[in-house]
Amino acid sequence: MEKKISILVVDDEESVRDSLNIWFTEDGYRVRCAENATKALSLLESDSFDIILADIKMPGMDGLEMLRRVKSMNKDAIFIVMTAFATVDTAVKALKDGAFDYITKPFDPDDLSHLIRNATKQITLVHENDTLKRRVDSLDNVEDLIGKSESIKKVLREVESVAPTNSSVIITGESGTGKELIARAIHTNSLRKFYPLVSVHCGALTESLLESELFGHEKGAFTGALYNRKGRFEMADSGTIFLDEIATISQKMQIELLRVLETKSFMRVGGNKEITSDFRVICATNKDLKSLVENGTFREDLYYRLNVMNIHVPPLRERLDDIPLLVEYFIKKYCTSMNKPLVTMEAAAMKRLLEYPFPGNIRELENMIERAIVVGNGKKIKVSDLPLGKDIIETNLESLDDFERVFILQILNKYSWNISRSASALKVDRVTLYNKIKKYGLKPVK
Repeated sequence: MEKKISILVVDDEESVRDSLNIWFTEDGYRVRCAENATKALSLLESDSFDIILADIKMPGMDGLEMLRRVKSMNKDAIFIVMTAFATVDTAVKALKDGAFDYITKPFDPDDLSHLIRNATKQITLVHENDTLKRRVDSLDNVEDLIGKSESIKKVLREVESVAPTNSSVIITGESGTGKELIARAIHTNSLRKFYPLVSVHCGALTESLLESELFGHEKGAFTGALYNRKGRFEMADSGTIFLDEIATISQKMQIELLRVLETKSFMRVGGNKEITSDFRVICATNKDLKSLVENGTFREDLYYRLNVMNIHVPPLRERLDDIPLLVEYFIKKYCTSMNKPLVTMEAAAMKRLLEYPFPGNIRELENMIERAIVVGNGKKIKVSDLPLGKDIIETNLESLDDFERVFILQILNKYSWNISRSASALKVDRVTLYNKIKKYGLKPVK
């Protein structure tokens, strides 16, 4: 078992509790015992159990009352009643109240083991149905790629071309451009679409956590490893694994990842059994991987293994034709979710959006529209509803200098005029940024 099935035994007879504890523990289950229903309900407040096995006749609260209380908290709980007073009425009442089954004392070990195996199969079936439902919901909720610009049409053609294959793909582009959405589009148009798309944000995990996340681990592999755990590669069997921010992984992880991609096999952390998994890999990064290869921070062999197909997602400032379509989409999305009447955007506000550099790309535009719908109280979104700094709003951007000035000021304001962070975001050194500030006479917004 990947995760031990847990059983709670509730009986006022110590000999029954001890016997069942020994039987179930030897069969590989996790077992807890309680001498009465009150103690059992207290345990259920701090712990969860897959199967509850309770006696009908107990001092105080009886098993049927406990059954009703458990079902009011968790209608899917597997509850089995035990009774030495096997009457049709007792059994029927328990089953009507939601019991999975009942068993009579004294127990036949084979009958009891068979009953618990049936309950375990029911638990597995419920989990599989939940997983399937999540997959279907995920497919139903995938957003369309919106746009009519030539740059996004090129991306769509590349998605259409690569999706039916099993080739590895690297998706590049600035933060907020929709790289994960492109990955979902590739997966849902592939032959693997009925299997999972498993996402891992590599930049958010340390090397050791990323290793455990990707490969899984065995019980006892490290402190806190209480159970065997599948890794993301194993979960992605027959499907797709999406590795976001691939440029952030360490040299050690690069070597391990290369081996997995070449052999489609690996071992869990702390394990010695080779596991195979048939998955497709899609990566994303906002870095220039080619330059990282040239300066030695990213392995060349791994780069070429991943970069069978490269799809570059353009920044929003290069997709001005798509802004009105995206605005319309986000207005419908948030007006519907907030149960508000549909609104439109006044011409002046749309003009400001078309002039704005959008350093945060589509994610920033979406946040702007959501905020505008929250704060707006009319039938149209006005300029004043948009979260644009007064020094950033420009009506005449007629040259590259105008654009650069607006863009630099936006970044400075975003990082509260922290020169080091702003220079890093702009990918220039501090001296260059100081010279630009002086050139354009930029000042903090007061």
